[in-house]
Amino acid sequence: MGSPNIASRRWIWEQYDSQVGADTVQRPGGDAAVVRVHGTNKALAITTDCTPRYCYADPVEGGKQAIAEAYRNLCAVGATPLAVTNCLNFGNPQRPEIMAQIVGCLQGMSEACIALDMPIVSGNVSLYNESKATGGGSAILPTPAIGAVGLMQDWSKSATIAFKAEGERIYSLNNSDRREWGHLGQSVWLNEVHGRRDGTPPPVNLEYESANGAFIREAVRLGIASAVHDVSDGGIAVALAEMALSGGVGATISVNEINSRWAFGEDQGEYLLTVSSAKAAEFEELRLNHPVFVEQFGVTGGNELVLTQYLSDDDDQVDVIANIPLADLRAAHEGFFPALMQGEL
Repeated sequence: MGSPNIASRRWIWEQYDSQVGADTVQRPGGDAAVVRVHGTNKALAITTDCTPRYCYADPVEGGKQAIAEAYRNLCAVGATPLAVTNCLNFGNPQRPEIMAQIVGCLQGMSEACIALDMPIVSGNVSLYNESKATGGGSAILPTPAIGAVGLMQDWSKSATIAFKAEGERIYSLNNSDRREWGHLGQSVWLNEVHGRRDGTPPPVNLEYESANGAFIREAVRLGIASAVHDVSDGGIAVALAEMALSGGVGATISVNEINSRWAFGEDQGEYLLTVSSAKAAEFEELRLNHPVFVEQFGVTGGNELVLTQYLSDDDDQVDVIANIPLADLRAAHEGFFPALMQGEL
């Protein structure tokens, strides 16, 4: 028998599974939790999100992105977004720069809610989140935390982020203007690799958000997409790693088509999805009926993330430039927090 603490936690989870867990189709860990509605085939999708560094760099765009990210999370599991709640966390509004953050975030949130048809039905405000420990005026980053809920007509058709099988095609759903791809301003890559938090946050195109979300929901409803994940912190590279780790299935990726800038760029409105060979024809028909831009850049399989590049534009020969075992990714992912708590980082 384990320690009392472990035993207590095990008992809590057993109670959760017996009382609530049976109705939970998707637990946290994916894009949104999915909970069945008693007596029906319906389910509610639930998510929370916010990117404070975006809101600090550009309050209007950051507020817009917070709503759009919640919208994507709901669409990614196949739910129709319904409504938003919020907790607006800011510093001292008596300071002009803090008041400007509040006004800007609310403006961006309003624009996104109107464009994506997601009304704010409730919320609260937490102000004066500052400390005098550093000499006064040390405010938290503007954090308009967003909670959102969506509805699924059939909970059994909800999508998850996990790769399901080998040999499935991996697609990126983005916008058609390649010049806008690979936005690194305010990105995790820029901060973690270079220690910089510079530039503007990635722009949010609400027209693309709406069109891409509608396409994803239809692909999930029809059972065409076997896995779906929206691209956010860390860009395509992190999204792929999360999908591979979740399903225990690797992938081979062509970096000619996504290159290093696109790999870590936190472009908005973007999704990754997988489609089996059996569903390829249905997928092609669906994409022709939607105003979206889709590109295949990889295939699932193996126990590694394999990055390749074409040797030239004139032939089909490829060169493998990196093999990243899923075991190494999992060790890094699952070992970070224990190492941090033990003071090893």
